[in-house]
Amino acid sequence: MTQSIGEVAEALDVSVDTVRYYEKVGLADGPLRDSGGRRRYSTEEVDWLQFLVRMRSTGMPIRLLHTYAAARRLGPSSAGQRRQILEQHRAEVAARIAELTTSLAHIDYKIDNYARLEADLAGAHHQEEVPA
Repeated sequence: MTQSIGEVAEALDVSVDTVRYYEKVGLADGPLRDSGGRRRYSTEEVDWLQFLVRMRSTGMPIRLLHTYAAARRLGPSSAGQRRQILEQHRAEVAARIAELTTSLAHIDYKIDNYARLEADLAGAHHQEEVPA
């Protein structure tokens, strides 16, 4: 079963232009076309595009995706190179997650602090309105 470019873009939650961009810059091979000249994507092509989208969403640079894609085209003999690329990228993503987790903890602290302050102010305001 094949999918149109619109179906692929919708399934990957990206724009049609994004799918075309990956083809234009050589990260994805152009898919087969139907008799009307419209792109038709195989499951394998969609899986590859999904990988590209996921790697970009984690901040992998296009130049590194090019390196990975070139290695992928070499087949199984490049498994070690591709693993190394992904291990390095994983370490970078894990470091960013740790940094974001720390920042999130600070945000939570500030939110809790403001909530306590608001509760204290509301209590003080309520006490002022209560007749003695």
